Amino acid sequence: MIRQQLVEQIFKKRSYLCVGLDTDIEKIPKHLLSNIDPVFEFNKQIIDATKDLCVSYKINTAFYEAMGVKGWETLEKTANYISTEHFKIADAKRGDIGNTSLQYAKAFFETMDFDAITVAPYMGEDSVKPFLQYENKWAIVLGLTSNSGAKDFELQKLITKTDLFDDDIHIEKHDTKFLYEMVLEKVCKWGNPNNLMFVIGATQPDEFLNIRKITPEHFYLVPGVGAQGGSLKEISEKAMMKGSSTNTQCGLLVNASRSIIYASDKENFAEEARTVAQQYQLEMASYLQF
Repeated sequence: MIRQQLVEQIFKKRSYLCVGLDTDIEKIPKHLLSNIDPVFEFNKQIIDATKDLCVSYKINTAFYEAMGVKGWETLEKTANYISTEHFKIADAKRGDIGNTSLQYAKAFFETMDFDAITVAPYMGEDSVKPFLQYENKWAIVLGLTSNSGAKDFELQKLITKTDLFDDDIHIEKHDTKFLYEMVLEKVCKWGNPNNLMFVIGATQPDEFLNIRKITPEHFYLVPGVGAQGGSLKEISEKAMMKGSSTNTQCGLLVNASRSIIYASDKENFAEEARTVAQQYQLEMASYLQF
């Protein structure tokens, strides 16, 4: 899916909602356990109930990998069930040396035909480039995450040096930056706004204005709304692309997982999931500009 197609879906549905299918077999309604593939049946009903309210689905591969071969089969069935009008994300957080990343890219972009994959950038450019070489596919690189451990590395301040020259006089300018800021600045040079997004956690709202200055044209995948306490209003006000040249871009995919898919553990779980998704969609519609 190219950027323009994604933008068109956002404004057609008046929504930038991404539904996270982080499906834990221990949390799905008990009446589904008699199915041959209970996780797929759960996902199928969630998708059917929310597909007109969201523009994207994000499959957290860890929940499927944990079930072994059967889990991979469920993952593929779920991915195949999602329609092509939805932006399909493999939340796999891959990132290894180049030849290994190339195999990950083949797995998720060719074998399973995802539109995007989440990627960890900390092994450097050669670990990310293989994902950016696929036409009409996206790497969603971890920028500033929503977990408490973000402070261990991402929110550490580093001293940076800039070499300036004035009338052949060499001047060293020193400044401090968060590590995540340096990551955003560096990674932007590896791709472009048409194949590169960033994961920015909803629980870091005060950083969004600064992040939008660093990456003015990129889309953000924003987890942390709902169960983790992030504010949709605050994110939309601070992170959405605005201005005459960008007011039909939006620049956001806001993910909600547990608050939607586990809205109920009863037989009407899909109806309850739809109710919560619709609440998100209606609020998003109020923030979108034409």
